[in-house]
Amino acid sequence: MSKSLILVTGATGKTGGAVVRQLLDLGYPVRATVRKHDERADRLESMGAEVVVTDFHDLRSMRDAMEGAKRVYFVYPPQGDRLIEATTIAASAAQDAGVRAFVNMSQISAREDSDSPLARHHWLSEKILDWADVGAIHIRPTFFAEMLPILGAQTIAGQGKLYLPYGDERHAPVAAGDIARVVVGLLSDPESHIGQRYVLTGPKNLTIAEMASVLGKELGTPVEYVDLPVDVWGEVISEVEGMNEFLVTHLKAVAVDHQNGIFSGETDVVERIGGRAPQSLPEFIRENLEAFGVPSLA
Repeated sequence: MSKSLILVTGATGKTGGAVVRQLLDLGYPVRATVRKHDERADRLESMGAEVVVTDFHDLRSMRDAMEGAKRVYFVYPPQGDRLIEATTIAASAAQDAGVRAFVNMSQISAREDSDSPLARHHWLSEKILDWADVGAIHIRPTFFAEMLPILGAQTIAGQGKLYLPYGDERHAPVAAGDIARVVVGLLSDPESHIGQRYVLTGPKNLTIAEMASVLGKELGTPVEYVDLPVDVWGEVISEVEGMNEFLVTHLKAVAVDHQNGIFSGETDVVERIGGRAPQSLPEFIRENLEAFGVPSLA
């Protein structure tokens, strides 16, 4: 029996690209959405995916993308402040296409009373997809392990310091590839998971100071965690390329959530649904040395 077409949105992103690769390896036909046709889209096509340029905010565009697909992975860029609109359009298009399994990328801090507009939007989006009856399954990852080099590589390499406003609380960072394996597990066999909300974590809860110690050991140079006030950190990251006011507001609220323990915890979801234990922080660092400014030995 031939396998059903699966639609993967955000296919050039951290999890989307990995989901496409893993589904193709399992023999699924994959349609991948991109915002523009560039070299990243070319790579997806070379892997065997059908690539379509899609506008999240245009119903006809989303209907075209979902035509013939019965399973969907939906992920929206965090810089955007139109998640509710995009989710509503995607839900409507999914209804029209007869989608029966819709894996939705949410976040661990999604709740109605969050100080982050994005976290509130994720909470509302979960509701919209539940009401749409399209087989919604919500994944709520903790911090991606990839956030460490994104937020810290420059100061780690230049100063041996990791500046973050996360206090003494913990989280268990999870790699994007592990999140992708959970998504693939859910898309491959969705029936028993529909309506569920899954918190995804890495294997070990750590403070940022403990993560800095692991970084120092793996990179071969001491790394010190400097705990910044949230507002000071917000001013710093507002100057980073790709940041906007909406995302900075979200990240500041996330920092307070971290200080309050919202991100703390360990779950077995990656191993139970994704098929193997999640990557540890030392393993992630060794696999991503170049992202931290260290030449790879491979």
